[in-house]
Amino acid sequence: MRKKITYASTGDNYKIKDPIKNLALKEAAKTSKNLLKHNFCEIEISRGGSSYVIKKDDLYLAFVVEGLGTKNLVADAMEELTGQSFYEVIAHDTVATIINDLITVGATPLVIHAYWAFGDNQFLKNEKRMTALIYGWRKACDLAGVVWGGGESPTLKGIIDPKYCDLAGAAFGIIKSKERLITEDNLCEGDRIILLKSNGINANGLSLARAVAKKLPQGYATLLPDGKTFGQALLQKTNIYSQLLEELFCSGIKIHYVSNITGHGLRKIMRAKKNFTYVIEKIFPPQEVFLFIQKQTGLSDFEMYQTFNMGMDYALFLEEKQVKKAQNIIKRLGFESLDAGYLKKGKRQVIIQPKKITFKESVFF
Repeated sequence: MRKKITYASTGDNYKIKDPIKNLALKEAAKTSKNLLKHNFCEIEISRGGSSYVIKKDDLYLAFVVEGLGTKNLVADAMEELTGQSFYEVIAHDTVATIINDLITVGATPLVIHAYWAFGDNQFLKNEKRMTALIYGWRKACDLAGVVWGGGESPTLKGIIDPKYCDLAGAAFGIIKSKERLITEDNLCEGDRIILLKSNGINANGLSLARAVAKKLPQGYATLLPDGKTFGQALLQKTNIYSQLLEELFCSGIKIHYVSNITGHGLRKIMRAKKNFTYVIEKIFPPQEVFLFIQKQTGLSDFEMYQTFNMGMDYALFLEEKQVKKAQNIIKRLGFESLDAGYLKKGKRQVIIQPKKITFKESVFF
């Protein structure tokens, strides 16, 4: 009998981690008084969200810090198999993870800083890998419209395995007008939920995907039905959505809310704390990589959709009358979208009708 692999069994257990995060948020909130010394104040509702916002008069600034996770370990394994460096993808995905969080509040990204930590400087001697990382980071910054301001690259022997690195970064942006500020206060009953199609697994759930690879006789070289190897499927680039949101704003689209669907999967659609039920009537068929992971792990649809993006990595909440115009812009920029569902008053939960799944509000979020 196949032993089920779960996300918690790979070492990332939200029931353990989230209460610690909630305690940290509670203590962090007590420091907001220090902004007042400089005539700034926080947009309190942004605390604990994807991006943190402060303001002074008509000036709004947004800040975020994010990490890639373990996707680079897949790239390392694939380099051993193929001789090819996939670190341009790794750099791109690190930038995408940061920027896609920053813009959820309506911010135009301005500056990003890189955090690349190494266990040993021997890691830097792989010129092909490091060149791909540097050029990939710069190209992703250009795609996001953000300046690469600098960063930090500590050597952490004894903390990080000498064979690996830890990639993360921080960014800040400006919200050009109060009308562009996106918070959950804008959400209304009847708002439509526009889901954007992902390019694959992105940078979330890789610990579980790596556990799958370890149990496969051919590991990352295992062929999927669509012709890609498992490793190739995991290393697809994450979409960067900063240009899309800018185009939507410039076209007069009022975005009521944005959810970046990362950890917690489609539970993330109800990230706002307001009491709404999020009804999903349509979903994109998940890419082959998700079906393969589900088959190998024995996870239910419920578990898969609360762990991975399952083919949908961004949710935009709009008035119904603006949906068609927004979808035309989304298509013009090369992305795919679904007018997928709506908000109604009621318990805070996500109902995915095609899968008969209901995610209820949880303290672990």
